[in-house]
Amino acid sequence: PLRLAQVISNLLTNAAKYTDAQGHIDLEVVLGDTELSLAVRDDGIGLSAESIPRLFTMFSQVDSSIDRAQGGLGIGLALVKGLVELHGGTITVSSPGLGRGSEFLVHLPRHLVVPSETPTLALAPPGARPPAADAPRILVVDDNRDAAQTLALALSFDGFRVVTAFSGAEALTVGALERPQAIVLDVGMPGMNGYETVRRLRAEPWGRHAVVIAVTGWGQEQDKEAAHAAGFDQHLTKPVDVAALEEILARHLSAQRLAAESRLRALAHS
Repeated sequence: PLRLAQVISNLLTNAAKYTDAQGHIDLEVVLGDTELSLAVRDDGIGLSAESIPRLFTMFSQVDSSIDRAQGGLGIGLALVKGLVELHGGTITVSSPGLGRGSEFLVHLPRHLVVPSETPTLALAPPGARPPAADAPRILVVDDNRDAAQTLALALSFDGFRVVTAFSGAEALTVGALERPQAIVLDVGMPGMNGYETVRRLRAEPWGRHAVVIAVTGWGQEQDKEAAHAAGFDQHLTKPVDVAALEEILARHLSAQRLAAESRLRALAHS
């Protein structure tokens, strides 16, 4: 229910963002014999035929000459598609054209909302279980709130305990409270950028041995060198491959745990 609520919330938020104040948004849900279909329709700015194929990719953005709030469309729809497919469903989008509104149509298996009379073995969607008490704590930092929250949700699927911050200063405050084992840190933030943030957190006892991964739109060799010089352990280029990030986190956290055990043994024998 939580994940499907997030799907509906994202679709309604996007419809509202790209529909004028006097426009209309419809939500229709139909329960059929084999599936549940959910449609979100609006009479907003619509979509060009060229934009539809890439709409569900991370960080895609609809081009529009109309002044709209930016920063939610592409990454929210990528999340929606992922959540729908994890539940065995599909999502499609259609539009008569620019200025003529759009329709997002979700199809989900009926058994998600109507239990079968015959007991069946169902797979719980990733993230449905709460993280273990000893799960690694991850801090995700990005001034783009959609990006931070989406990445945090994706990491929570893998059992991490994830918190977010939306600026360098907030990262230092949250980090001091949560003492995360790993930090995924955006570089290009206004005010205190990622380089300054990692230098400051490395000066703190809680941040000295944390795994810190730079996330940035810049991926040249000199950008990687600058990240390592500032104190990052790893450098990733946006859009982030979540599977690759999880593999990096697992590898670094394992090394971190071994190093901590080694330090404890050295103290015990000193």
